[in-house]
Amino acid sequence: MKQVPLKDIKPNPNNPRVIKDDKFAKLVQSLKELPEMASVRPIVVNQDMIVLGGNMRLKAMKEAGWKQAPVEVVDWDEDKQRQFIIKDNVGFGEWDWEMLANEWDAEQLEDWGLDISAFDEPKELEAQEDNYEIPEEVQTDIVLGDLFVKKLDMGTFIQSQR
Repeated sequence: MKQVPLKDIKPNPNNPRVIKDDKFAKLVQSLKELPEMASVRPIVVNQDMIVLGGNMRLKAMKEAGWKQAPVEVVDWDEDKQRQFIIKDNVGFGEWDWEMLANEWDAEQLEDWGLDISAFDEPKELEAQEDNYEIPEEVQTDIVLGDLFVKKLDMGTFIQSQR
């Protein structure tokens, strides 16, 4: 790993990743608050100094006023470079939302760039086996044309024709 002037590092014109303005602002802020992060996760470039991993960090470093960045130069063939570009950005892991909700400060997590709106998302439940047996014959007094009233979550009612 070596320190390289930002002007010598070329963004990858074929970078398949994008970053939204609000996330970019958080990335810039995180680099300002914890610059040591860059030295443990350097920008990865090929022999031509084209970024393979870290395009958004490079952009954020420029925005934050950095003059140089830690860089790891690799000598890989085209196929390996293309694989790295994708594999470096694939999120293999998932967040343990329960642990984050119980052991971390939500405001701090959001300040650090984590989108915590997932805390509000319902958990996906797994089906469980029960002892229900389907009756051979179901009897009902419902006839074609009957109306039913259904209560919605918001407390309103609608009528549906069955």
